[in-house]
Amino acid sequence: MIRTRIAPSPTGDDIHIGNLYTAYINWAFAQKNDGKFIVRIEDTDRTRLVEGAEQKILSTLNAYGIKPDESVEVGGEFGPYRQSERLPIYKKYAEELISKNKAYFCICSRERLTNVREEMKVQKIVPKYDKYCLGRQDEVKKEIEKGIEYVVRLNISENTEVVFDDLIRGEIKINTDNLDDQVLIKSDGFPTYHMAVVVDDYLMKISHVIRAEEWISSTPKHILLYQAFGWELPVFAHLPILRNPDKSKLSKRKNPVWASWYLEQGFLPKAVLNYLALMGWSHPEEKEIFDHDEFIKEFTLERVRAVGPVFDVKKLEWMNGQYIMKIQNSKFKIQILNFYTDKHLDEKIVEQSIPLIKERIKKLSEYWNIAGFLFERPENFEKDLSEQKELLTSVAVRLKKVESWTADQIGEEMQEVAQEKEVPFGKFFMTIRIAISGKKITPPLNESMEILGKEECVERLLGANS
Repeated sequence: MIRTRIAPSPTGDDIHIGNLYTAYINWAFAQKNDGKFIVRIEDTDRTRLVEGAEQKILSTLNAYGIKPDESVEVGGEFGPYRQSERLPIYKKYAEELISKNKAYFCICSRERLTNVREEMKVQKIVPKYDKYCLGRQDEVKKEIEKGIEYVVRLNISENTEVVFDDLIRGEIKINTDNLDDQVLIKSDGFPTYHMAVVVDDYLMKISHVIRAEEWISSTPKHILLYQAFGWELPVFAHLPILRNPDKSKLSKRKNPVWASWYLEQGFLPKAVLNYLALMGWSHPEEKEIFDHDEFIKEFTLERVRAVGPVFDVKKLEWMNGQYIMKIQNSKFKIQILNFYTDKHLDEKIVEQSIPLIKERIKKLSEYWNIAGFLFERPENFEKDLSEQKELLTSVAVRLKKVESWTADQIGEEMQEVAQEKEVPFGKFFMTIRIAISGKKITPPLNESMEILGKEECVERLLGANS
């Protein structure tokens, strides 16, 4: 059975948008192949844990509709799914490696490790551990018995070529001379990522390791661990890293990187996933917009390009706008109401406003800026109307007499006032628009006034700029 996973670390504010991309690809690949998708929490770096981050990651994945078959919340037969709860498992397998001489104890101080690496840099040698403790294990064990801190390191053979096939990148070769004797168990008893990921992937029967290209350099270490245990390798596929429009690595200095930020801005989950699907992959029919079911049908890892794709928020906004235009008005109303729960919007006004604003907004957070005047009287005006009091009063008096309060009737009455006052239509309607909304640009004026109602419009005209 195809089994994929992601193993996010709760060390930031949320799940990174790049990790959301990886999660989506893993989830879709598992679904395409009638497999299982697992979410495992990698919380072994105790110094960087952020309180609440784990729950934030899980809730964000759920908000995007990415639902694991096995996880901390869902459970499953291969748990626990939180690495901090699996320490005895890692200890057991570390001891197995030590017994096979595939790993060894190390008690070198940080000062010594730093000096060794600095000396290697001077000699223009790849800086790495010099295996000092490997040849003195009896002495090292005696020191450990006295209580000295220690780590467990992987014993990597020198000048050995590690070769593996990547579904996206083809054959990759890395010589072990470029690899360090990786720490497997830290001095606090917790495993490093490298130890935990291999043990967990094997025990959880992960068939395909689909992750970002930044892990390519670590893959030989993982392969050596698989070989040391005598385990069958999974299939590897390293996805391209998302890039900024200037081709630099996606970072919070240039782009919002937390996946929840996009939800907070009113991007629709389906639109974001559609956009992420296009990162490095293209639809066989060159479509840009397609739903999740179609993506599952057409997606293959072999069609993913290795070159770093550009994650452009402006392009995402365009795509989100396309999704908004296709949503049924009744569903869009619910999304707006859910997005603005703190404002307690009038449901009827939201419903009436949607035909006027739907093609004007690219994300939900823009709704209030465009349609907020339908719910609250403007406090500020983009143009001074103090010299237009007489005109505004005339319009108010005229509209107060209107019996059939419809957009067409409102427009006809105002045109007559403009003609009577000999005010150019452009100037006249701009004045009315600002008096009603406070803004120079709004949804259609007559229709907006119909929504507001006669009494409200008259009061706004009489009270504008006062």
